[in-house]
Amino acid sequence: MKLGFSAEDEAFRAEAADWLQGQMAGEFRDIVGIPNLVSKVERRKEWERQLAAHQWSCIGWPVEWGGRDATLAQQVIFAEEYARAGAPNRINHIGVELAGPTILAFGTQEQKARYLPGIAGGTQIWCQGYSEPNAGSDLANVKTKAHLEGNEWVVTGQKVWTSLAHFSDYIFVVARSEEGSKGPKGLSFLLMAMDQPGIEVRPIRQMNGEAEFNETFLDAARCPADAMLGERGQGWGVAMALLGFERGVSTLAQQMQFRNELDAVIEAARANGKANDPVTRQKIARAEIGLNLMRYGALRMLSNADAAGLDGAALTYKIQWATWRRDLGELAMEVLGQAGEIAAGEAYEWSLLPNTFLFSRSDTIYGGTNQIQRNLIAERGLGLPREPRGNS
Repeated sequence: MKLGFSAEDEAFRAEAADWLQGQMAGEFRDIVGIPNLVSKVERRKEWERQLAAHQWSCIGWPVEWGGRDATLAQQVIFAEEYARAGAPNRINHIGVELAGPTILAFGTQEQKARYLPGIAGGTQIWCQGYSEPNAGSDLANVKTKAHLEGNEWVVTGQKVWTSLAHFSDYIFVVARSEEGSKGPKGLSFLLMAMDQPGIEVRPIRQMNGEAEFNETFLDAARCPADAMLGERGQGWGVAMALLGFERGVSTLAQQMQFRNELDAVIEAARANGKANDPVTRQKIARAEIGLNLMRYGALRMLSNADAAGLDGAALTYKIQWATWRRDLGELAMEVLGQAGEIAAGEAYEWSLLPNTFLFSRSDTIYGGTNQIQRNLIAERGLGLPREPRGNS
């Protein structure tokens, strides 16, 4: 496995870095380093359109659909330079990194033509309709139902933890389309417009004061019959493939965000004298080592030269970074001391490190809890006996 990049790749890095740094120092300097996903939404939508206009929005996609046919190495490079430049978290991450690749993999030509231009152009924001009150980590327990009525699917149910649903244009929904089916069988994968009478979105207020997550209620919401990805009743395979894209190149951009957060912890420790404490220095060193190990692990996971190790690396990566960032959040508050408990203004707008601490509490829950991840590692990775499941 090569851990370096070719001269051609480094030239691509220079091009990407130059453009990104120019944007963040110029027209879009007001959205540099925003530590959340719900501030300055309209400006961030403008940023999505700016990325698209210069063909930086979905560089790994085929040129035919608005991408650059970028190599894996180039996608990794852009993800790193994006975070290094202080560019804001992508509010259309779900569209670009999840919905789009899934439509490319499973969609018909008509579906690609219908949905991909809006994602690639930065004009259509997507959200994810997976989790339910009783189907979070146990996605196969989905209760939302869908039935055909003429030329439309009619969908009724509830989704929860729907990130950014309150300003999304589309949602992909996993729903039970076969009456009497159980578990992963009988599910279908539907693409639905959010702006319709049958969908209601209610924000879930988080402990950092924001409302990135939502409850989404579907009451006879509708979508065209041909808005289903894959075959009827075979949506589980599509849903699992999408989760595979979630463990893709974006992991490297995520790590650059972690790099920025760790650097902020180090800067704070130097500023208030905590860097002189040997115990604090040891904890910072441990965080630095952990971050480097994650980087090499992610490169290994993404490397075609190590295809035999992909499954194991993918299984362990989520619990690795979620636990690391949870610990980083605790270290940040330890370094800040009492100053980290005070937010500016009545709206409790937390700065980077307190926000990191508060949000990182959810890292070990969403996308599969740490407990579920350990089961996956044991059962799928190590081949151990399945954990006993009750009948309730």
